Amino acid sequence: MSEITDFDSLRRAMAENGEEPEGPARNARAEQLLAEAEKLNIPLAVIEALGHQLKVYNYSSEKGKMFVPFARLLRMWDERPEDFDEYETHALHWVFKWMSSGMLDQPHVPLASIEKWLGEMEHRYRLAGHSERAVRGAEFSVAAHVGDVARAERAYGAWLAADRDAMADCHACELHGQGWWQAERGRDAEAIRLWGPVLEGEFTCAHEPHTVLASSLTPLLRLGRVDEARAHHLRGFRLVRAMESMRGAYADHVEFCVLTGNEARGLELLAERPAYFTDDGHPRSKLEFMTVVALLMDRLGALGLGERQVPGPAGRTWTAGELAAHAREEALALAARFDERNGTAHMSERARARMAQEPLVERLPLGVRTTARPTPVVPAPAAAGSPEDTRPDLPALIAEARRLSDTLQPNAVEAWAAVARAAEGVELDARDRAEIADHRAMDLGPEGIALFEEAAGLYAEAGDPGEALAARARGAYVRALTGEVSEALTTIAGLYDRALALYADDGTGVRQTAAVLMSRARILMRRVHEAEGAVPQGLSADAETAAREVLALVDGQSVGDVRLASRIAEAQAMLAELAALAGDVEGAAELFARASAAFVGAGLPWFAVEYEARLAGLAHHLGDTAEAERALRAALEHGGPHLEATGRAQLHLQLAEVLGGRGLCEEAAEHALEAAHWADEAGESRTLGAWARHQLGGFLLRQGRFAEAAEVLESALPDLSAETHGDGAVVQTQWWLGDCLSELGEHRAAAERRLQAAEIARHWPEQHDHATLAHLAAESLGHAGLHADADQAYARAGALWRSVGNVHGLVRSLRARAWLALREDDRENDDGENTASELMASAVEECRAALEAVDDEEARERLVAELGHTHRQFSDLLARSAAEDAEDESIQGALEEALSQVTRAVEVFATLGADALHSRTGAELAAGWLAADLSRPAEAAARARAVLRAYDGAGEDDETVRERRAEAEQMLQVVAEQETP
Repeated sequence: MSEITDFDSLRRAMAENGEEPEGPARNARAEQLLAEAEKLNIPLAVIEALGHQLKVYNYSSEKGKMFVPFARLLRMWDERPEDFDEYETHALHWVFKWMSSGMLDQPHVPLASIEKWLGEMEHRYRLAGHSERAVRGAEFSVAAHVGDVARAERAYGAWLAADRDAMADCHACELHGQGWWQAERGRDAEAIRLWGPVLEGEFTCAHEPHTVLASSLTPLLRLGRVDEARAHHLRGFRLVRAMESMRGAYADHVEFCVLTGNEARGLELLAERPAYFTDDGHPRSKLEFMTVVALLMDRLGALGLGERQVPGPAGRTWTAGELAAHAREEALALAARFDERNGTAHMSERARARMAQEPLVERLPLGVRTTARPTPVVPAPAAAGSPEDTRPDLPALIAEARRLSDTLQPNAVEAWAAVARAAEGVELDARDRAEIADHRAMDLGPEGIALFEEAAGLYAEAGDPGEALAARARGAYVRALTGEVSEALTTIAGLYDRALALYADDGTGVRQTAAVLMSRARILMRRVHEAEGAVPQGLSADAETAAREVLALVDGQSVGDVRLASRIAEAQAMLAELAALAGDVEGAAELFARASAAFVGAGLPWFAVEYEARLAGLAHHLGDTAEAERALRAALEHGGPHLEATGRAQLHLQLAEVLGGRGLCEEAAEHALEAAHWADEAGESRTLGAWARHQLGGFLLRQGRFAEAAEVLESALPDLSAETHGDGAVVQTQWWLGDCLSELGEHRAAAERRLQAAEIARHWPEQHDHATLAHLAAESLGHAGLHADADQAYARAGALWRSVGNVHGLVRSLRARAWLALREDDRENDDGENTASELMASAVEECRAALEAVDDEEARERLVAELGHTHRQFSDLLARSAAEDAEDESIQGALEEALSQVTRAVEVFATLGADALHSRTGAELAAGWLAADLSRPAEAAARARAVLRAYDGAGEDDETVRERRAEAEQMLQVVAEQETP
């Protein structure tokens, strides 16, 4: 903490405090600085300290403290206005607006006092010659707050009609208020239109687009523009997360989570800001926050989760039900205080309406990791009056279950389970009992092997020996799945012989025989898959023979029989797998395509999904991305609601990667988003979900959606690990995140991410990525103002570039270090300029040395261009140092050397011909201006004319051409004036 000894040190301290995070610590420091200012006995120092105090209070949760310092400032103005300089005079009138809104936010301030203050503001603005715009805006806020719609509409119109002047709120804040009113009046589309310039970055300020992004969430959901709402949530929450004064906007983001089925994320947001439950310095934002807390807790209650533990006010644990009651009571009590002050019921009505909202979207995937969605607790149905009233129609259930199983519908097993429940205590015939046991065995998997035997006995009792053999064959296959392949093969061999004999004697049908043959083929395929290393040819041949035997049996008999059609498709899929194992990728792809088409043709598209996914992988391997894309889209379409969450996530992720490879990043991002969502639903957030978020972040980055990408990548990082995903994925995610943070201006954080990635890459055999990351980290450190650290990082990058033989990287690191050495904070050392020149000279020498060794023409041209740019930068550096030097002779010498360097740049670029035309003319113009500075107008004019000649005959379509010509003409005009006596 710097010591306050004079006015300058006070100003430095206030500037430093202004950069600190919002909150009580910054406010307390402002109070200390006011005490220090009073000791200086300088009225303006006290005025500035009071203004600083006002500002930090306004941007904090202690807005109610603003009134005391403002009253003191106003009294000082009335007594001695000459003590205020121009800036503080402007600031005093500016914060009148903060006072009016601040009074509205404090229910203990009477409405009459607010109206009186509004009149005082209007009077003082008129005296100062200011427009009515800010006054009418303040009046609008008062009217809207108390619910006086007619007055609010009149004030709104007068606000927009008045001239904008120095007292008007910034464009961003004004547009926020205008859009808020349109949304409040149910005109959501108009609100979004008004907010457009803020959302697009045309107008910004300290709190915008933060609040506009938050305010736009619910209107966008009501308009059905859910993708935009998701983007605004990810982008906007990042902005408000660390700002204590943004409780109202924070509440909007929690509300968004409730309205989109993201209750778990809403709870996470509450847990991040425990102080928001209790901070009382700004009652209006507390009202908004507690209203939304009640909304979220009520939603959890509606899901049957009222007893779930949730984050709440410190000092005790809370269940959702308890917090719902507490938040509702607090919100309505605060609303009642405002209404009592205002003489209306408007605030209570708004709070109740907000708490009564229903979700607008069942579930909107966000891309960021969150805990699994709270599972609704479904209450058990109430018992009916008598058992006869609720007994299902058992024959109808059996008929439906049989229909579903005969047509291989996905829910056939569940249908037979319903039959079993309904049949408790009812005597069924052997056939019905056999099918119940058979399907129960299918549902249990390895635990149901004994039930297959029971089913077989019941089929035999029912007079169907073929189905009995089929049931035992299904049991043998399940045994093979448990690892007992040899035992399964022994069992199936006997069943196979008996089935063929029975079929030959017309003792059973083709369907039952095909079932036994298919189980045998499956077991043989299992033996192939379990073989270690290269598959013995004999095993594959046995499996292929078995699959073809199924095809031979069923061929020509599958028309109208779904089961038999499915046998054909599955046998073709087996042949496809065997072809793939044998290395026949094209043959495998063709067979998988046939199998998929057969399942779809049989009306069983959900069975095609696995094989379409396999086909996609083979097509990708063959470089046929179009076929890979088609197969993946088909798999998603054919799987429909029957796909399990994991399978759905995998298909979406594969399709995202294919589309991303084709440069279709927008659609790729949509599928990566779906993949992340379904991975979370499947409980695979840390594995498949992390990889999906990694990919999603990359696709968003490539679209320039940096804030969204940063949120997603930061969410992915904790779950990415070298063991599960590979250290390359971890490095790439850090790298992408560093790029996002750099674009967002968060340079220190970008440097940290890039350095973390570089530390991992440091251990890789190939060091190019390590060098690149070190170089990028140095750039970020420089932008963050950490110049010494940046220089070290550039030096490290330079050494790495040298080690991998990358001259371009080495030269650029030397140039960057030269510019760092010239910075003001480094020039306090007398050697700063010398160091900068030496580094730039080294860069020139590295280029020249590389040129002497290169023998590839393309590489030579690139090095020549690098040398030209280095001479050009050397010239700029020398000119910059000369402009800041106090010695005339030294200035002359530096400019002469700068001109010499840029002249060399012109000569170097000229050797590259048309490819470096713009670079050459840019250097030519720089040389001309230097010549003009050295009082050589003829040389400057010659340079300008050379540029004009270079573009002789060139059209005006190229913006660079137009700029170069304009600058050359300007130079001719300047030197003509120099030559005029």
